Amino acid sequence: MADITLTPRAAKRINEIMGKEPPGASLRISVNGGGCSGFSYAFDIERARAADDVAIERDGATVLVDPMSLEYMSGAVIDFVNDLIGQSFKIENPLATASCGCGTSFSL
Repeated sequence: MADITLTPRAAKRINEIMGKEPPGASLRISVNGGGCSGFSYAFDIERARAADDVAIERDGATVLVDPMSLEYMSGAVIDFVNDLIGQSFKIENPLATASCGCGTSFSL
């Protein structure tokens, strides 16, 4: 089972976003090479689930993570923040040794 936590705020926002999408759509979070710190998070709306996807669910919201990305996100907490610089999903990743100011790039 995935060791990733979805906060109530993140689940609420995901449900708001998915409410405008076709039934069965989910948020996919993946880790890609690149970004100013080495790796970056990608957020996409996915209408199909791959057989090896891990689904993180809370309060009716579903986040899909592929097995490769899961290795880089073990123990992470996915939150949604609304602060002075705007609204965004924030991932607190205990495996990250550094991150950039944008919050979507990290290094291990």
